[in-house]
Amino acid sequence: MTRATTRAWLEIDLGALKRNTDKIAAAARVPLLPMVKADAYGLGAVGVARALEATAPWGYGVGTIDEGEELRAAGIVRPILVLTPILPETFDAARAAGLRPALGDRAAIAAWGPSGAPWHLSIDTGMNRAGIPWREIGASRDLLARFPPEGAFTHYHSVLRDRASVAVQTQRFQEALAQLTHRPALLHAESSAAIEHNEGPSQWDLARPGIFLYGVGTEAGLDPEPVVAVRARIVELRAIRDGDTVSYGATYPPPGSHPDDWPRRIATLPLGYADGYRRALGNRGWALVRGRRVPVAGAVTMDMTMVDVTDVPCAVGDVVTLIGRDGDDLLTVQDVARFGHLSPYELLTELHSRLPRIYGDHE
Repeated sequence: MTRATTRAWLEIDLGALKRNTDKIAAAARVPLLPMVKADAYGLGAVGVARALEATAPWGYGVGTIDEGEELRAAGIVRPILVLTPILPETFDAARAAGLRPALGDRAAIAAWGPSGAPWHLSIDTGMNRAGIPWREIGASRDLLARFPPEGAFTHYHSVLRDRASVAVQTQRFQEALAQLTHRPALLHAESSAAIEHNEGPSQWDLARPGIFLYGVGTEAGLDPEPVVAVRARIVELRAIRDGDTVSYGATYPPPGSHPDDWPRRIATLPLGYADGYRRALGNRGWALVRGRRVPVAGAVTMDMTMVDVTDVPCAVGDVVTLIGRDGDDLLTVQDVARFGHLSPYELLTELHSRLPRIYGDHE
């Protein structure tokens, strides 16, 4: 046992990460622009990017200048695209770090363009979040001819819910590109889900996978390997009797418990919602103890979570798995998100840095 594994920790399988990257690259058949924004979806942008170097991506996608600067400080030299709009006041910092901004505002393009530094044109085809609306590209034709972008991209809003919308947005993107005087060298549109659901290779120059790399796929059949495990030690055990309750709100055990259910045994784990194990998992989540599923008992608190281990022999110091594999059972990110009616994206990005990260590279 090391200091990092005395409380609670996050395990990241870099071997699985790289195999997932190779798998989605084989489906896209174009260079990848992996998304490592939001600290690589909670898994640590520097550790993830260093591992992904072995897969030779075109570059990396981040959400802020600070994220890009962190990668540069760690020695990453590939192109870094900042996909969230940035203000002109921050352009000097972006250029100093050799970052490429995603621009979709005429004033911002006019301010960045004279530097001659590369940038990507954000084209809004229906998301209405950022970018020049596809129908307005013609009005910016002269500006874009003066300061041509290295790349241009759009973002699909409903890949899983409405496949017809993907065709509509693709058509709009193509209409916008047709209004430019020159085709940018790097066109991209596809997220993980879009790549998974393509019937063939990408029609663009880059693909932008994100959550698939980290072990979360759709039902399209590419089936990524799990990358993440969250584990914690049992720090206390107690027996509760009929009439006792667990945690805030006294919501466990549920009313009407059968007398034969008593007494019950409750294990306390030293992690909670401050570590990213969400409150929504109270009385809904499950964990693994010695390969067997046990329910989360009561409300998840800031620093502690309780599980009912009545039917599983265990002791203080034993490891409990909140996400990941233990024995023959597996709790995937999708499983845990479903327990709490959460998005897998929310669950991953909430895994805060208070959890030590332990990187492995397993075959």
